[in-house]
Amino acid sequence: MAMPRVRANGLEIEYEETGSPDNPMILLVSGYMGQMTEWPDRFKQALADAGRRVIVFDNRDIGLTTAVDDPALEDCIPPPMEELMQGAAEGEPVHERVPYVLDDMAADAAALIEALGAEQADVLGLSMGGMIVQLMALNHPDRVRALIPVMTTSGDPALPPAQPEALEALTAEPESETLEAIGDLAVRTYHAIGSHPDLRASDNELRAAAMADVQRANRPLGLARQFAALLAQPRWHDRLETIGKPTLVLHGQMDRLIPPDCGRDIARRIPGADFRAIEKWGHDLPEAVVPDLLDEILPFLARI
Repeated sequence: MAMPRVRANGLEIEYEETGSPDNPMILLVSGYMGQMTEWPDRFKQALADAGRRVIVFDNRDIGLTTAVDDPALEDCIPPPMEELMQGAAEGEPVHERVPYVLDDMAADAAALIEALGAEQADVLGLSMGGMIVQLMALNHPDRVRALIPVMTTSGDPALPPAQPEALEALTAEPESETLEAIGDLAVRTYHAIGSHPDLRASDNELRAAAMADVQRANRPLGLARQFAALLAQPRWHDRLETIGKPTLVLHGQMDRLIPPDCGRDIARRIPGADFRAIEKWGHDLPEAVVPDLLDEILPFLARI
């Protein structure tokens, strides 16, 4: 089924809306590689039933969102990951060597709020999306009412790194370009970074979701540029103390890709922020964790 599009910040952004357009907006921002299809219907509907206008969308370079004004986004190959990582570690201005950084993706999301006719929104972001919503609160504070960073980090390079097997799983490539190989890789990836088996989706569900996403949109260069944006983003952790928005930080106790201490650091730096850790939850968004998330998010939204 075709979804609506709106033009914002030089992009044609594919989005989906749940709930009444008269309600306050909550914008859900996906993570690296995540299309808007990753958000469980049950989660979106529960937020809508709680009185929110729920917006999900495809970030730039992923899914069905396309560039309008910047042809470089369509064909630019970013520098190799190793070069960017080394340059960043040595303090080089690597942000000047990539097509865009997370600041630009935060500007996209802020422009989307305005393009959809809202003054501001509660913003919830997963993983890379959690970094983006922090930058929205820093760079576009008038567009943010409340902040919910999920399974993410303050960006402080002194924080604990990903476990090697988790990072390897995130950056692995399928053995071939077949749907079956892509599905098999998704299963291996979420066994490495995902939740305890009590919460994690079944292998068949993981495989089917990955195959459906690549059939919807297969944009490997976009994924490379998104990863480059992650690596090249100038650090922002030392600015978080300036955020004056109600903030709830959520993290999984079993997150092996972005350890829970990274979420705790966000909450420590933002004045008045709350931190909640969920047992058996890893770096994924299975249906089984939705009730735990809603138990934290809905009371927070009601308070603000």
